[in-house]
Amino acid sequence: MRDKISKIVFTTIEEFNATYEEKIPVELREDTPLYGKDGILDSLGLVSIIVMIEQAIEDELEVSLILADEKAMSQKTSPFLKVGLLVDYIYRVMEEEMSLWTDR
Repeated sequence: MRDKISKIVFTTIEEFNATYEEKIPVELREDTPLYGKDGILDSLGLVSIIVMIEQAIEDELEVSLILADEKAMSQKTSPFLKVGLLVDYIYRVMEEEMSLWTDR
């Protein structure tokens, strides 16, 4: 599942780069900075790409997630600093969502 999420995130970043003035470095790797002091995105760019990733996950995995919420903001290390941290965060949120469905 993490590999699928990673692929969705990288594909979405490529789509983001094609449409926005701010470009995330083309040599995309999991340690590529997104946001924060080393990141390329400003807050508007971050919100835009998060919305794009949420939509891509819903389209491809049929799971509706909210990634930019209080839980994300209260993490000791922001999940939006680097691509890999974002992929890990999405994976954890999806696991929690899936366990809620199986517990019902």
